[in-house]
Amino acid sequence: MSRPATVDDIHATARAMPHVTVVRPEKNPVYQVGGKSFVFFRTPRPDAVDPGTGERYDDVVVFWVASEGDKQALLQDDRLPFFTTAHFDGHPSVLLRTSRVGEIERDELVEIIEEAWLAQASDRRGRAWLASRDLEP
Repeated sequence: MSRPATVDDIHATARAMPHVTVVRPEKNPVYQVGGKSFVFFRTPRPDAVDPGTGERYDDVVVFWVASEGDKQALLQDDRLPFFTTAHFDGHPSVLLRTSRVGEIERDELVEIIEEAWLAQASDRRGRAWLASRDLEP
């Protein structure tokens, strides 16, 4: 049985993927594969604000997705706290506030991060990782 996810699960899962480099590991880390970001912790920006106070969210994480269809599936799933902003219209990613990460089961979050990695990894690296897990590309 899975447990609620934590922010530590985001970091541990992203770091555990092959060929990962971390930019700015101390503050607002960006996890990359082959120089392409797949998970990153944003600095506060004017496009993501608390609707009641107008304060910028300081806990937003961006996860890449493989397609617009995948993005819409995550955004439309009422169980999940993912969101987007106009800044990310047409961009293959979803946003999550770390204050809400516990609303996602750990196993589901791990799968989302793995899919984010696959969306940004080279075909060769993606095929090798899938083969190492006995999964089909």
